[in-house]
Amino acid sequence: MQLDDFNRLLEEDGERAIEAAAALDPSERDFLQYYQTLQRTFPSELARPALETAILRKEAITKFPFADRMFFIREALEQASSHEVSSYRADRYKEFPRLADLGCSIGGDTITMSRVAPTIGVDRDRLRLAMARQNLNNLGLLENTILVQHEISEELPFAADKGLALFCDPSRREAGRRIFSVQRYQPALKTVLAWQQRFQAIGVKISPGVDVDELGDCDAEIEFISHKGALKEAMLWFGPLRRNARKATILPGPHTMESDESFRVIHSQFERFKTDFQGVDPQEYLYEPDPAIIRAGMVRTLGKHLNAHQMDPHIAYLTASKEIASAFARVWKIIDWMPFNLKKLRRYLREHRVGQVVVKKRGSPIQPEELIRMLRLEGEVNRVLFLTQLRGKPIVIICMQNLDH
Repeated sequence: MQLDDFNRLLEEDGERAIEAAAALDPSERDFLQYYQTLQRTFPSELARPALETAILRKEAITKFPFADRMFFIREALEQASSHEVSSYRADRYKEFPRLADLGCSIGGDTITMSRVAPTIGVDRDRLRLAMARQNLNNLGLLENTILVQHEISEELPFAADKGLALFCDPSRREAGRRIFSVQRYQPALKTVLAWQQRFQAIGVKISPGVDVDELGDCDAEIEFISHKGALKEAMLWFGPLRRNARKATILPGPHTMESDESFRVIHSQFERFKTDFQGVDPQEYLYEPDPAIIRAGMVRTLGKHLNAHQMDPHIAYLTASKEIASAFARVWKIIDWMPFNLKKLRRYLREHRVGQVVVKKRGSPIQPEELIRMLRLEGEVNRVLFLTQLRGKPIVIICMQNLDH
């Protein structure tokens, strides 16, 4: 979509075209079919952006509860945090009188931040800024924001201000491909670090798959955030926004687990842990930690809370003799376990009338779909199989369906 196309959508005919497109309940897969239908009523320069808007609003409802009042382009929607994640993050800024959303795009984060304090939204793209303006206006938030077109990889468009807290969402794509190195983000992490000379409170959104070795010795808290069991993003918090060295956050909630130890400390501790590790056999229950806990290096910390233990130093499953409900892990009742052997496993499952299995794995090269095909099961019982390791040896743990409360 081009800026002229978007401006047409804001006119009366554009609103009617969007309503007509939405009434078709369209999908990207059948775009041409719906486009031809709309062209019978509207000119092509209106039908296409209206259809794009209707499709993206339909897809965006999983991220934004008010998506029907917003405008999107696909790349911006794919990169945007969900409203729940963004709202949680914005809450950390509530002590500051003025905020800046750097790389604001279509305004997803500006929306939540402007509800906390007056916010400056900055982006280099004219179309995204125009959409941000309209999105904020449609939600009654425009009066609490200022939008500025500027390239944030260069000098920031405002002077040093102790009362101004920054949030930066760098571009992590280049020519449509994901960028994984923090030094290739736009702006690069080294650019953000230079801002600290003038601004104390800075939050930076980064990929949850970041190589933590790239972060060096920067004095920041790193927080990993999951939403409904899926790891969504990571944040670096600097200055007064920093609270700990590491943090795992699970949403909805929020449920948080924190540590004052840096990744460098836990890496050295892990080397000692591997040397002294004894391991335990599977007990009555198996805990599957939330991905934010795993990524934040807090599996053993969680184990202490649950009185649970790892079976293998390299595998992020925990086992315990008692069940403790926790927002930080899913818990499964263990029925049996054995060293992995396909023939023995097949015979066991058939003897117990197991006909349907869900296969999960950590530390196993076997693909779940391939194992299910090879088992050729029949029966009325459902089970969950965990392919994993016990002291470096492959095992399979057979569990009942999930016991989450």
